[in-house]
Amino acid sequence: MTAETEGTKRTRIYQAGGSFYRGDTLNLAPRRKDLESETAIPNLILKGWMPEAPFIGPKSNIIAFGSCFASNIGKYMQNLGYDIATAREGKAYIQMIADGLVNVFAIAQQFEWAWENRTPTVELWHGWKAEEFGYDEEVRLATKELFDSADVFVLTFGLSEIWYDEPTGETFWRAVPENKFDKSRHKFRVATYAETAERLQRIYDLIRKHRPSATIIYTLSPIGLAATFRDVSCVAANAVSKALLRAGIDEVHRTASDPNFFYFPAYEIVLNAFKTPFVEDLRHPHFHVIDANMKAFERYFCTTGMTDADLQREIRAALDLDLAVTLGDRKDYQHVLTGLKDRWLTMGRAPTAVSNMKDKRTRAQEKHEERRQKIRDQRREAKRALDAGEATAG
Repeated sequence: MTAETEGTKRTRIYQAGGSFYRGDTLNLAPRRKDLESETAIPNLILKGWMPEAPFIGPKSNIIAFGSCFASNIGKYMQNLGYDIATAREGKAYIQMIADGLVNVFAIAQQFEWAWENRTPTVELWHGWKAEEFGYDEEVRLATKELFDSADVFVLTFGLSEIWYDEPTGETFWRAVPENKFDKSRHKFRVATYAETAERLQRIYDLIRKHRPSATIIYTLSPIGLAATFRDVSCVAANAVSKALLRAGIDEVHRTASDPNFFYFPAYEIVLNAFKTPFVEDLRHPHFHVIDANMKAFERYFCTTGMTDADLQREIRAALDLDLAVTLGDRKDYQHVLTGLKDRWLTMGRAPTAVSNMKDKRTRAQEKHEERRQKIRDQRREAKRALDAGEATAG
């Protein structure tokens, strides 16, 4: 990353007004025009957070799990040919549901269970369809084996709203299955900052205890709450949820002073580098935004040989697509957007699954074209009838 020159910095300070001492280190907030440059993400968002040189190689054993944004990192690196242990088929729950553990308690549970043999006393873990995931010893040992051999842990944290079992205080992965809900004991609350920071610290300490040489990378998912269980707006509740996590991550990272412990600002890239980062649900980023994020991760962490110039070209392309989306001018870029979406949806999938997905998409397109053709035929028929009626009347 190219540092801002001292002269440029002084000019900006002067323009902003300099009547107070500003310390030995000063990084001013960017303006909108600053963020339109292909160098903005490296210089204005990633600055100070990245390693001195890439170090994750194709033979590195990588664990990536947590919130759903973790799956993007896993799929992207797997597509580069990297060994993502959590993307392999296996018995460990973090292989079956790697992107479904969304709070700090759920993620910490996996480390405490695998390494400390600490098992919850009530049923807490459920899959995407609310199926029960028990505390099978064979699964625990499989999880321990993954952790024991990991070179890099990439952990993505998602939200601070939790459902818990009141008598034990133990936390669910996400919510409580409807057919298991017991109003007398299953409660909802927002995690406090203190316990959020404590759980983040606990995760870090366990990895350092059992895998002292491993690299740890914390990330915060930019994907917001789909709903809140609080009696307030979801928008405001989401701001609180992310703030608790971001502050906790920063405190643990800042106080660790560990050269093998990093924070990757995926959250900040999505929210600040693009004018229209999210699709219509205002939660999930556009694929070109995800792509720019992953390219930045590759440039600074992975030994693929990506250069600053390569990254800037990728960012420029993403910013151009962002502008097209913002202006609603998708005509010239629709094929690029569609291609990116297809690439991400098929990334990390088996060839058969990709083929089935493409066949399904083709059938849907054919049905859509059939409906459009039917409408065109109906309109032509209606016009012929109208013309015939006018001729008869004449």
